[in-house]
Amino acid sequence: MKPLVARGVTVSFEGRDVVRGVDLEVGEGEFVALLGSNGSGKSTLVRAAIGLVPMTAGTVELFGTPLADFRERRRLGYVPQRSRAVAGVPATVREVVASGRLAYRPYVGRNSSKDNAAVAAAIARVGLADRSRSALDELSGGMQQRALIARALATQAELLVMDEPTAGVDHENQQVLAELLGALVKEGASILLVAHELGPLRQLIDRAVVLDAGSVTYEGPVDGVVHEDHSHVHHHAEHERNPGIPGEGVI
Repeated sequence: MKPLVARGVTVSFEGRDVVRGVDLEVGEGEFVALLGSNGSGKSTLVRAAIGLVPMTAGTVELFGTPLADFRERRRLGYVPQRSRAVAGVPATVREVVASGRLAYRPYVGRNSSKDNAAVAAAIARVGLADRSRSALDELSGGMQQRALIARALATQAELLVMDEPTAGVDHENQQVLAELLGALVKEGASILLVAHELGPLRQLIDRAVVLDAGSVTYEGPVDGVVHEDHSHVHHHAEHERNPGIPGEGVI
């Protein structure tokens, strides 16, 4: 059962198609990179695929279930762009990670021992055990990104959807992320990664999909993607922004 199958996805804002009839799949244990220049529609596509942005046309199935009927949200871990997720969040690393665990719990109440253990394990997994009581906004960009990944891991998600995880992150922390994601894939996780450039993650990618102006222009081995600063993919320092697209915080 493939974690994600999208067919003919179109997303429009104010009469303009931002994503145009895109097909996208992520198989079990597969690491797929969604690449493209600034404004190509990458972030919009993945947010539509997980139900954060409404589709104008198309269908999406998550783990074989139509998106509208999908209820097993803990199987899906979403890691938003750090700049969107961290802004104005006066919380500790542990509180942020715990919010991922508790968001899908069927009841409200005190954390169970199982919840606490899962949160602690996720924080340790990303190498932040010694910073669990630190305020998120006091950490470096790389540590903040690792905390957001831990938030997704706290649910033991089977599919991780990550939007620009290496943007604004130094090379050392990019390498840490690469090692972490490589280990998760070896354990059977599936990953859909949105990126302008891949850096140390490039060697982990099973398949690349390139968007340009909302349409797929390439799909295949990552080696078929010409250097990220030209041809299929253009390098930009800033995150992708599309006018009129609703943002999201830590969700």
